[in-house]
Amino acid sequence: MSQEGKDLSRRDFLKTTGIATGTLVGGGIIGGLIGYNTNKKSKPSKNANNTTGHNEHSGVPARMFFMSQTDFQVLSNATERIFPKDNLGAGAIDLGVPYFIDRQLAGNYGSNSKEYMQGPFAEGAPTQGYQSRLTRAEIFTQGVMALEKESKKRFKKGFSDITDKQMDEILTAFQKDEVKMSGTTSGLFFSLLRSATLNGAYADPMYGGNRNLEGWKMKGFPGHQMAYISEIEKDEFKKYEPKSLGSI
Repeated sequence: MSQEGKDLSRRDFLKTTGIATGTLVGGGIIGGLIGYNTNKKSKPSKNANNTTGHNEHSGVPARMFFMSQTDFQVLSNATERIFPKDNLGAGAIDLGVPYFIDRQLAGNYGSNSKEYMQGPFAEGAPTQGYQSRLTRAEIFTQGVMALEKESKKRFKKGFSDITDKQMDEILTAFQKDEVKMSGTTSGLFFSLLRSATLNGAYADPMYGGNRNLEGWKMKGFPGHQMAYISEIEKDEFKKYEPKSLGSI
């Protein structure tokens, strides 16, 4: 492989594959995202309470869904491997993605309360989307525990104690649906985890992720501006500082 190919960053991958702010590309392309060319010099702490750049007066946000610190650490480190910190900006942990997912699982997203969840249940085709009898909260709970179990099975250590390469090996096995889960599949869990991670990186900060608007800043996304009427007729490019819904 040429040096140019080796230097392709994870965010270059996001850009060239069409994963833009607020949009997700379906399918199994995440295999190219996991840990791709992570900048080892800027590797974050594996502690989910790492609050770099966090400006809330409490210092550490409160969890609403995950009661177990071990489970939350597993979730945090899994999201960081999907969206790792590199020389271009923050990763999932510094962006607050684990707390975003925690909040979502504690609400309607986690309970599937606005979706039809009655039988009959059958194994659906990949094109049919969500088919499990389990709620997302139940799938995430089981999936996080399965990550920990698989890590101990393969490496005799908990998921948060293994190397990045070993984490990638396990996450890839989940993406390829090679790990047995009950009432759902590891492939579905991985797909949900991947989507939630990207949503947390790019959603409005009022939902708990995209801390300090860093996700939008990396994309050059202006967020929620009141109006563009004073600039729209001008020929020169205007760069806006991104704004959250909470700041309007």
